[in-house]
Amino acid sequence: MKTPVKSFTRNAQFYKFCFYGFLKNLRFYEPFLFLFFLEQGLSFLQIGVLISIREIGRNLLEIPAGVVADAIGRKKTLVSSFLFYITAFFIYFFAINYGWFIAAMIFYSLGDSFRTGTHKAMIFDYLRLHNWKDQKVYYYGHTRSYSQLGSALSSLVAALLVFVSGEYRMIFLYTIIPYILDLFLILSYPDKLNGQVDEFKKDKILIRFKRVLGDFWVSFRKRRTLRILANTSLYTGYYQALKDYLQPVIKTLVLSLPFFLAFSDQQRTAILIGVIYFFIYILTSISARYAGKFVRLFDNLHIPMNLTLLIGLTVGLLSGLFFEFDWLVMSVVFFVVIYIIENLRKPIGVSYISETIDKDVLATVLSAESQSHTLVAALLAPLIGFLADSFGPGIAIIVAASIPLALMPVYWLRK
Repeated sequence: MKTPVKSFTRNAQFYKFCFYGFLKNLRFYEPFLFLFFLEQGLSFLQIGVLISIREIGRNLLEIPAGVVADAIGRKKTLVSSFLFYITAFFIYFFAINYGWFIAAMIFYSLGDSFRTGTHKAMIFDYLRLHNWKDQKVYYYGHTRSYSQLGSALSSLVAALLVFVSGEYRMIFLYTIIPYILDLFLILSYPDKLNGQVDEFKKDKILIRFKRVLGDFWVSFRKRRTLRILANTSLYTGYYQALKDYLQPVIKTLVLSLPFFLAFSDQQRTAILIGVIYFFIYILTSISARYAGKFVRLFDNLHIPMNLTLLIGLTVGLLSGLFFEFDWLVMSVVFFVVIYIIENLRKPIGVSYISETIDKDVLATVLSAESQSHTLVAALLAPLIGFLADSFGPGIAIIVAASIPLALMPVYWLRK
């Protein structure tokens, strides 16, 4: 079934949703996170473990966070989320050893667990209240495109900050500023988006843990549902585990190019990372914005889901091969496509699940999908880190793409 033409109104709340994502994605540290970790003496395996802590912590903490969210409402939940993020940024700034980084990741996971799904639920509630439920791909795609524009601006500002200061640590402090602004933006949302507020009860946490396990059982016992979950969640997990390896790839490219030799290697790296990430997020913004038009090229949503997955994994494999053969420009170019595919797939995947899965188990499957891509990322991240330490980033990128490519028949969607 083809996606209908957009018909929603771009009112004040629409732009609030958009600027929420724009401010949230002003993460000045993000284009330099791996380089910051490497500068602090961490190995790729240690970095991979930190990513696993972030991914697993996010999902484990999401259950008690959901109970708290029911008790305090969605607005206060999102405010709490930003307070946890800000705490994590302070810890990163003052970190002196690996234990501090673990603590920062835990607080970051708390922020993610309080935020994940909450804002999306507010958007979908808003669409339901205005009878725009059939506009999910367009509406969510447009708001997500603003998030990518925020990331684009963030990369340029971050590059300037690193170039001037000559260090990565300070950018964590600067990231606090847009997060405080986003906190106040959330407080301006109408109360009707706050959701149903229930009394806090400790036993609800245990009930939710049991429910999550039940969700897994319900979702994974049917082969068709399992295939859908694998297809929608695998690429996101692969992306989360691999995406930051673009930073050492770019740094290797910088050291091979004879430009801006009057500046330090760190300043030269900052310039190129800022420019490349800026164009990445411009392109991902466009891909998210036009996801609705893209799916209208196909009669069924399973076709673009399969096609984007195959392309995304293939370009990842090619990027690793190009890195191994020192074709570094081509390696960066193909790595950029990994980012574009993720932002093209995201709104399509949400719509595909909602249209394909029976309404009675839709919430169950969406919960399992969130858990699934976290599990993929948590398993891949240490493996990629170990391979990067042992054989180099190129081999790690190749293996990360080869494993899911080899398993493609398992999660290839059918009509």
